[in-house]
Amino acid sequence: MALQNIGASNRDDAFYRYKMPKMTTKIEGRGNGIRTNVVNMVDIAKALARPASYITKYFGCELGAQSKFDEKTGTSLVNGAHETAKLAGLLENFIKKYVQCYGCGNPETEIVFTKTQMITLKCAACGFISDVDMRDKLTTFILKNPPEQKKGSKDKKAMRRAEKERLKEGEAVDEEIRKLKKEGKKKGTVPNSKDASKASSKKKNPGSDEDHSPAYNHANENGQSDGGDDDDDDIQWQTDTSLEAVRQRIQEQLSAVTADMVMLSTSSEEKNSPKGSPTHEVKKSPKGSPTHETNGKLVEEITDYLKKSSSASQLKSFLVSLPGTPQEVVNALLDGLFEDVGKGFAKVASKKKNYLAVAAQIGGSQMVLLHAIEGFCGKASTEAVKEVALVLKDLYDSDVLEEESILEWYQQGVVGSNKSSQIWKRIKPFIDWLQNAESESEEE
Repeated sequence: MALQNIGASNRDDAFYRYKMPKMTTKIEGRGNGIRTNVVNMVDIAKALARPASYITKYFGCELGAQSKFDEKTGTSLVNGAHETAKLAGLLENFIKKYVQCYGCGNPETEIVFTKTQMITLKCAACGFISDVDMRDKLTTFILKNPPEQKKGSKDKKAMRRAEKERLKEGEAVDEEIRKLKKEGKKKGTVPNSKDASKASSKKKNPGSDEDHSPAYNHANENGQSDGGDDDDDDIQWQTDTSLEAVRQRIQEQLSAVTADMVMLSTSSEEKNSPKGSPTHEVKKSPKGSPTHETNGKLVEEITDYLKKSSSASQLKSFLVSLPGTPQEVVNALLDGLFEDVGKGFAKVASKKKNYLAVAAQIGGSQMVLLHAIEGFCGKASTEAVKEVALVLKDLYDSDVLEEESILEWYQQGVVGSNKSSQIWKRIKPFIDWLQNAESESEEE
């Protein structure tokens, strides 16, 4: 079966993953009973994830002829003799109106009805909601014949509920670790994660045998692990979490550039940690502080450079020569590129994609650019944050950002201290699309 890319704009893309079979037609009958049979209409409709009756009805509406799709036999008939090229052109118009996302052009959309009986397309990649023109004749047919819900929606909801419960349990364990650290600091001992997991299990199962065992109570009183039958239970694993120990481990294991990146994330955790915790030593710098002034100077230098030179190839050497860590430099670059950008953030980012590609190479990790985008969205207007999914989709399609880096950054953000940020809510559909695309490719 000959295949072609979905959408005329992607016709010449050899690596486009969304494909459909080429249309095959057959003229049947004679005289007034002549009609055109779209032989592979079922396969085309399956590739587009739309009912075959919608496409057949659209042909009839556009050609001004009677059309019919037989659900039992899968036969699509349009009265009159019509060339394959003409029907293929009408199919292309159908794809633009009722399949492709109006925001990113992705054909992985779903037809959704609003409360006012308006037809919209919800994109699984970027989350954009496309409003379909209700003046089209086909819209009446769609409202009377709504598409069937996808199978497995209940399973997906159950999986989402299980994921939420898992995250809640993880947060509870983290809270227990923080409490044990506070208590250990007062007593002069360093608690481990094993004690926290036991404490959390004690809360969940107050009537279990483990709660009342002498060994367990003795371990809780003395701050030591209980003695079990396994050899691993006789060993108490402890990690020195002081700032000096963390710095020493980073310097021993990582390169100089990567060490700066990790230390930057450690500093951000210390800023967000509550007062009284062992890591609470650094406070956020207010305006007028040396840190704020340094960032302002970097933004001014980068802005002046961009005004004088628009070459992205020379930008990397300039950014490397600037003082400050790679994260500070890339943060300043985004502030300079998207200063006062609100609505239309995705379009501006697409035009300045070459600069962002250079930023993804600074520091030797794409996480630097992703953290810079996260920081910019924290300071940007609400309109800019709404389009962050489109920006990530564009950078992903252009191979500026890789799937592994995006998913790792998202997981860190969701379970981190800034999990309430609007950015995670906005990019959730894009992340779901990435994970589903990965599972589909593995199945293929």
